[in-house]
Amino acid sequence: MINHGKHNVIGINVSALDYEQAVARIIGSAKAGKACATTALAVHGLVTGSRNPEHRHRLNRFDLVVPDGQPVRWALSLLYRINLPDRVYGPKLTLLLCQAAAKEGVAVFFYGSTQVVIDNLCSRMRALCPGLQIAGATASEYRRLTSSERDVLLNRIRSSGARLLFAGLGCPRQEVFAYEMSRNLSLPIVAVGAAFDYYSGLLREPPQFIQRAGLQWLYRLLQEPRRLWKRYLVTNSQFLILLCLQVVGLWRPDPLRSQEPATELRFG
Repeated sequence: MINHGKHNVIGINVSALDYEQAVARIIGSAKAGKACATTALAVHGLVTGSRNPEHRHRLNRFDLVVPDGQPVRWALSLLYRINLPDRVYGPKLTLLLCQAAAKEGVAVFFYGSTQVVIDNLCSRMRALCPGLQIAGATASEYRRLTSSERDVLLNRIRSSGARLLFAGLGCPRQEVFAYEMSRNLSLPIVAVGAAFDYYSGLLREPPQFIQRAGLQWLYRLLQEPRRLWKRYLVTNSQFLILLCLQVVGLWRPDPLRSQEPATELRFG
């Protein structure tokens, strides 16, 4: 298992570890009944946190911020000479966690996306992970939850018997959700990005050579150009500029320079 601790990448403390260490940490927390807020962040997630002091506050209080994108893994190498054997990709981490949960008897809960996606996701995960206990699965409301709706959701998760919660709401909604809910639930919450869409069959994963080349963003852009053009073309450029400034020492981002969110956003 590899774990080099957390390291500052454009103001966000990224966990420099491998799949084995991430799975061990999350499943261990689940079995112990402890919170472990986790997110798999690619370039878009890092830049969103870097630009927004409230969101930077949230991300830097996560237990694990794993390097979902190859460019994030390469940034760790450029800045700190940490050469991880692979990124920690959200969809693959989801599958590994579900396999480990099935083996260890840890019940899981899926929250996010649409009802069709959730139904297909549960069916596929049961096939991929024999013995997996799915304690509950609820689609997103795609709007801000009221206080009473949030309480209903919290009670549903608590009473389900789940010991591991997966959130698939898209960035940054899922990170806001995980940050807020982890203060009310004694279980790991893992924000997993497009994993729900991939395993439900809604989206097709790119070939491995595209993933290894760090071009998954381009593949996704071609799949959903109208929705994702700004995220990838603008955000990727910002990431390169900020990273270059940090590498050459012209900018020293401080993860502690953040602002605690004034109110709960109650994303759902």
